[in-house]
Amino acid sequence: MSDLALGLIGIPLVLILIFLRIPIGIAMFGVGIVGTWLVTGSFNPLLGQFKNLTYSTYASYSLSVVPLFLLMGQFATLGGLSAGLFNAAAAWLGHKRGGVAMAAIGASAGFGAICGSSLATAATMGQVALPELKKYGYSGALATGAVAAGGTLGILIPPSIILVIFAVLTEQNIAKLFMGAFAPGVLAAIGYIIVIAIYVRVQPDSGGVRERMPYGQRFRELFRTWPVLAIFILVIGGIYAGIFTPTEAAAIGAAGTFVIALSARSLDRKAIVQACLATASSTAMIFLIVLGAAALNSFLALSQVPQVMAAWVGEQGFNPWLVMILVLIFYLVMGCVMDSLSMILLTVPIIYPMMTVLDFGLTPDEFGIWFGIIVLIVVEVGLITPPVGMNLFIIHSMSPGTRLSETYRGVLPFVVSDIVRTAILVAFPPITLWLVWMLY
Repeated sequence: MSDLALGLIGIPLVLILIFLRIPIGIAMFGVGIVGTWLVTGSFNPLLGQFKNLTYSTYASYSLSVVPLFLLMGQFATLGGLSAGLFNAAAAWLGHKRGGVAMAAIGASAGFGAICGSSLATAATMGQVALPELKKYGYSGALATGAVAAGGTLGILIPPSIILVIFAVLTEQNIAKLFMGAFAPGVLAAIGYIIVIAIYVRVQPDSGGVRERMPYGQRFRELFRTWPVLAIFILVIGGIYAGIFTPTEAAAIGAAGTFVIALSARSLDRKAIVQACLATASSTAMIFLIVLGAAALNSFLALSQVPQVMAAWVGEQGFNPWLVMILVLIFYLVMGCVMDSLSMILLTVPIIYPMMTVLDFGLTPDEFGIWFGIIVLIVVEVGLITPPVGMNLFIIHSMSPGTRLSETYRGVLPFVVSDIVRTAILVAFPPITLWLVWMLY
């Protein structure tokens, strides 16, 4: 059997192992190691991989961003920043029809700006927003659908763990990717708010309103969100201005959220230990998958699969936009059955080289940023797409009175909004790239 055939067999084999409930990192690592042995026909490269692969993977300076951003999200949660954001948004929007659900979207966007994890954003905002939505008579479908959709903003609005991983895989600039994600993130939040406005007019009984608050109280609630604004300006503003590297900004952000949580008197020794353990657990899970992906990618590189596929696509003269649409449909379908991190690590090393040979009228750096954001958005849609959207299960578990079928029905309008937004960003790359062009 040829090396290329071995590589092509390896990809579906990984998927089969994942569907058999083998841990994703172990499935990729096992196929990568065995595949390397079969391609080289010797144990020496295999032993070399065991010796060097782990160190070379984990010694990546860029990957040190991951635990720091995760720790920042943990301290932000303990500091009660999510509740402050929701209260401020509800003070300004709650008296409007669908306003409490819109406030959940706005608060999710704000929390995503200091968290970087979709699942953490969904879980945190679910604890804060779902009781309020239930209190004001929102249907289970709209309440769970809105909070699940809002959670996806956690990985789109910078900082984003998934964008860091994409940058490492494709050797892109993390700061530029964060800049590229800003406008699509704002567009996503606006799109979700429009969906809610339409939803409550089509189904008037699906949501109630809060009492109108006086402007003095609104400004007081808004002022209480200053820690979030301060952290966002310090971290993301510092990256955009070139004052900090992403790793330095993540460290400063983690320290800043720690101080805020400490000043809010929500930290004791037990809480600090829990935050550190949760960060360590999430980091270990991510890094195991990264190691498995490194082993699999090494095997695929030896078998020449990415190179051959890229050359074949370039020789066929396919319409670049048709290929892009097919790739996005593939990601959308895969997102229904796989988690976002695993999908990025498994597919990007194969698909990205194939896409770079096509002409989209962009420079290589511009294409890398634009394609990364588009992929991130489609992966984000997978988090709320039935039947296996992870955010849906998290939010449903926090709303026991709501049937899962209601949650599925409630989230579908938000999925439509995501698809429309993806089409707009594919058709108009400058929406993604304008901030990068302005600052670089």
